[in-house]
Amino acid sequence: MKYIQDIIIRPLITEQSMDMIADKKYTFEVAKDATKADIAAAVEAMFPGTAVKAVNTMNMKAKTKRVRYIAGKTASWKKAIVTLTDDSKTIEFFEGMN
Repeated sequence: MKYIQDIIIRPLITEQSMDMIADKKYTFEVAKDATKADIAAAVEAMFPGTAVKAVNTMNMKAKTKRVRYIAGKTASWKKAIVTLTDDSKTIEFFEGMN
């Protein structure tokens, strides 16, 4: 059994993700092995009063980075966009950031 703290790693705060809050869409970095059902259950458990309508996930590929002559790669990760229902309560964490 996975803990909800292991599924949702952190919220993603970008300009695009802040614009999507008006449509009740919230963006999170999640564990690479987390399923859509796991993510929906974790959001509903972590933020009481929310009801998840849909979860869209995407795997973000590693990018090549260079420091002088040494090349390396950043870590690959998974992003989830969680859409809440219209009658659902909003997530308070994101409210002060708009």
